[in-house]
Amino acid sequence: MIKKILIGIDSSEHSRNAQAYAFYIARKLDAALIGLHVVDIVSIEGSFFHDISGSLGLEPYLDFSSKMREVLTQRGKAVLDAFAEATKREGVPVETILDMGIVANQICERAKSADLVMIGHRGVNERFSTGLLGSTAESVARKCPRPLFISPQTFREMKRPVLAYDGSERASRAMRAAADFSAGFGIPLSVITVARDPKLGERTLEEARKYFEHFTPRAEFHQLAGHANEEIIKFIKEHDADCLFIGAYGHSRIIEMVLGSTTEYVLRNSTCPVFMSR
Repeated sequence: MIKKILIGIDSSEHSRNAQAYAFYIARKLDAALIGLHVVDIVSIEGSFFHDISGSLGLEPYLDFSSKMREVLTQRGKAVLDAFAEATKREGVPVETILDMGIVANQICERAKSADLVMIGHRGVNERFSTGLLGSTAESVARKCPRPLFISPQTFREMKRPVLAYDGSERASRAMRAAADFSAGFGIPLSVITVARDPKLGERTLEEARKYFEHFTPRAEFHQLAGHANEEIIKFIKEHDADCLFIGAYGHSRIIEMVLGSTTEYVLRNSTCPVFMSR
């Protein structure tokens, strides 16, 4: 049951859309929000050392780090104040936290007191990221101890959620979360599994059918063939899915610090929000 949602807050467009999803989900599930803004120590110290090396220690730059810290702290407070005001207008209970440190590390540490973590696909430093997933989002996805909701750049109400199920422990947790969302939102769920062996795929889907046997609205089930990562993305695009539930990794997991190849591919290429269970 999701009662506390931690959301990473900054001034980016992705963060504003994550906030829209947070308000939407909190209202539907009667949950409280925790807004977290992290003053990025890397941006402070990185800029500081860059300027010191460039200026050869000239006096105007000697206090750069403390001034930068002060400016970013004030901006962070302003961002959180705006978020708190917006949350109150939405009628959702809210708490705000201002931290300083490495952004992904602080989010993962604060996640221990929440049931769900929500972040934007990218943040204010997105122009420095490579690929389709921001560096902070990727790091949080690898280390977050709680279920993680990664929002895209645009908000849509959820009407066509999809669960990718492979029978693994993490997928089972994603299935429970998807069932709670489907029931709480009153929307039907599509369950997909991808298997090269049709008999194995059918057994996997049968597990899901039994789980959803008494749930309403009724779930639909689809068996797909091919490479799991490509088939999942293809399915959510063809069916205009507006949320994907998936386990952090499936049966092929080797070590916990490395995401499964399917999950990582989906995170980088999904056109809809991804709810990832650990």
